[in-house]
Amino acid sequence: MIGPATTGPGPATAPTTSSVGTPVTLLIADDDEVTRSGLRTLLTAQPGITVVGEAADGVEAVEQARELRPDVVLMDVRMPRRNGIEATRQLLAESAAPPKVVVITTFENDGYVTAALSAGASGFVLKRRPVREIAEAVRVVAAGEAILFPAALRRMVAARPLGSAEALPNAALTGREEEVLRSMATGLSNPEIAESLTVSLETVKTHVGNVLTKLGAQNRTHAVVIAYESGLVVPGFTG
Repeated sequence: MIGPATTGPGPATAPTTSSVGTPVTLLIADDDEVTRSGLRTLLTAQPGITVVGEAADGVEAVEQARELRPDVVLMDVRMPRRNGIEATRQLLAESAAPPKVVVITTFENDGYVTAALSAGASGFVLKRRPVREIAEAVRVVAAGEAILFPAALRRMVAARPLGSAEALPNAALTGREEEVLRSMATGLSNPEIAESLTVSLETVKTHVGNVLTKLGAQNRTHAVVIAYESGLVVPGFTG
């Protein structure tokens, strides 16, 4: 169920104007019918979003995404037949232009969320957050950014065994690329990184692209997960 507005971290993202112009098409995947219906009703009322379909499990999510070709899939993790992690992995592997995936979950310390981010999801949002924040997460991800909750991500990764200890040494990141990755891990957007490092936005974009390529990361969120798991960034890091 979608809860009332609560206090807690909101998404660290760059401003977006995706609510203007062509609507973002959205597929909602959740095994709870009441939650799906509530999300559909509330998100349809938000500017810039068109809900094109629903799915009750991971198998349906993949099938509906193939048929409807949404811009974004709002993906629950714990679903029957195929969970959100496997559905995300399949969606991102089978198409040259797959939809973006935003994981929606009840608990920010859910280990499944970190696995979904590693599978290529662009970020996650909590079901208890106000609907306007969920809608903004959908719009931001559709525009090519990522949704990061740095404190929550640090807690999730800290609770897991280190799984990518050799990733960064083998990646051979330059000193500047490591700086950019550390900044990404604090949730800074590209313009904020550019201001922090006193470089141009285009330079930051180049460094981010190089980091993703060298780490073999699906997106910047996945790169941040690798940074925490490798030990380059440790829980409690703030920049």
